[in-house]
Amino acid sequence: MPTYVYETITESETPECFEIKQSIHDAALTHHPETGKPVRRVIVAGNLLTKSGLSSPSSSGSCGCGTTGCC
Repeated sequence: MPTYVYETITESETPECFEIKQSIHDAALTHHPETGKPVRRVIVAGNLLTKSGLSSPSSSGSCGCGTTGCC
């Protein structure tokens, strides 16, 4: 199953990123599964080339692009 990246939709705070494995046939989430906050799917590159080699998005909240927020 593919892993999808989502971010919370908010006007007053920094968006929260999270990853979730879903079937390709599942509809995109509209709300965070734990908090119920509204969310949207974020499009990110599958693998990124870095100085140290290949890396993929991590579940630490960094979308694999070297930042701590959403890509």
